[in-house]
Amino acid sequence: MADSRAATGLTVQQWDDKFFEEYIQENLFRPYMGTDENSVIQLKDDLTKKAGDSVTFALVNRLTNAGITGTSTLEGNEEDLVSRSFRLYVDKIRNGVRVPEMEEQRSAISLRDAAKAVLKTWMDEKTRNDLITALGSINGVAYASATAAQRNAWVVDNSDRVLFGATISNYSATHATAIANIDTTNDRLTPERLQLMKRIALSANPKIAPIMVKGGKREFVVFCGVRTFRDLAANATMTAANRDAMLRGMDNPIFTGADLYYDGMIIKQVDDIPVYTGVGASSSDVSPVYLCGRQALAVAYAKRTKSVTDTFDYGDKLGVAIEEIRGIQKMIFGSGSGDTDDTKDNGVVTGYFSAPADA
Repeated sequence: MADSRAATGLTVQQWDDKFFEEYIQENLFRPYMGTDENSVIQLKDDLTKKAGDSVTFALVNRLTNAGITGTSTLEGNEEDLVSRSFRLYVDKIRNGVRVPEMEEQRSAISLRDAAKAVLKTWMDEKTRNDLITALGSINGVAYASATAAQRNAWVVDNSDRVLFGATISNYSATHATAIANIDTTNDRLTPERLQLMKRIALSANPKIAPIMVKGGKREFVVFCGVRTFRDLAANATMTAANRDAMLRGMDNPIFTGADLYYDGMIIKQVDDIPVYTGVGASSSDVSPVYLCGRQALAVAYAKRTKSVTDTFDYGDKLGVAIEEIRGIQKMIFGSGSGDTDDTKDNGVVTGYFSAPADA
């Protein structure tokens, strides 16, 4: 009796599914991704089931009226339910490798498996870099590509959710002026400045909502670059908090260099958050810090990861490519009279702090 074998198409599909799950699972931002509104990074895969080039996310602002009491009439005194929309476009992303036939012949594993490690590393880094770029973006434009006018318009619309250095008074409606107020002595990242960012989040209009975790706790997640995390970890207040309040032993962040936790904020070091050179006071370096609540970022998939093989050079070289169709962007919602007028970053307080190089 002949043995039953899995169809080739099914085998490839299983490989693709496993590839997608593994690279998403290993992404630095994975713990904060989810499909509901309580996620820092909200995922949608609506377009995997239907055609389209964009996904719309909705925001319904909280009610603020005092309401009606006693025998007062509610009819005619209802509160306007203010809603906003954010449209995220998707695009095709792909990369591939080629392997000569003799190399494939020498290999004891398949071409897909041989390419899996390098392609997964590339896709993971691509997704991570796109998330970092989105965090720093200016109304959908990468920070490095944004013009002075675009940065100025953004800083005006987001004046209630941006911090330049140690004090709110460093703010200016001209982005370059505000960032030039940051000096290397007074404007480094400290626990007190994180607490100020948290108060900014909770007093912004509309407020930046913290994520809800088990036990009814509310938390924010803070993403820092290498230099700002260095200053925070070395701060005496933070060191004392780790020494006195965290678990003792070799798992303490003092020894492991792991995430920090302070006043309801999880602080994570993200190595590739950029340093803006020469923009602070006396041409000093500055790095952004992002305090994030719910729906800070959006990720939309129209097609999850798919592998494709092909042959070249009369069949001598075999190639495998990885592709997916997705979009990543910071969620922004309008605050003006029109749906998308005067957009604000929905779930992010952006702080800029001095970040001098190691001596």
